[in-house]
Amino acid sequence: MSTRRGSSPATVIAVVADVAALVIGLWILLILLDANRTNDFVDFVHSLAGWLAGWSRDMFTVDPDWWRVMLNYGIAAVVYLLIGNTAARAVRRF
Repeated sequence: MSTRRGSSPATVIAVVADVAALVIGLWILLILLDANRTNDFVDFVHSLAGWLAGWSRDMFTVDPDWWRVMLNYGIAAVVYLLIGNTAARAVRRF
């Protein structure tokens, strides 16, 4: 078995969770900066973040829109980070 850090299953789990949280965080940032939602990149990030946070994006219905996005998508980002990195730590122990 390889002992290189970059090839372990735990590292893959952590990276996937971190990337998911990063995409969601980028969408939150784009909303806060009032990005042009008709831009292709912004639309791509929105679609991907919406898919990743599909389970939480309508958890709370609050106003204004930026607060709703921060709360609902932020919950998803934190969950990805906590569960992904906790699972990676557990895999590293075995």
